[in-house]
Amino acid sequence: MPKMKTKRAAAKRFRVTGKGKFKHAKKGRRHILSNKSRKRKRRLNETAYIHPSDEVHLRVTMPYYAQ
Repeated sequence: MPKMKTKRAAAKRFRVTGKGKFKHAKKGRRHILSNKSRKRKRRLNETAYIHPSDEVHLRVTMPYYAQ
């Protein structure tokens, strides 16, 4: 049976932690930062994790990243 393909768009946006959770960057931190408060920009720096109910879809798109 051939190998399954990884969705490259998902692989570029998400990383898998040691415990198998998916982490991602928060939106809103790319540009137009002058209009945002320091507190807001600092909060946008934090790592965000995918909700467990959405992990099912990511495990399909990234078959070899998460065991």
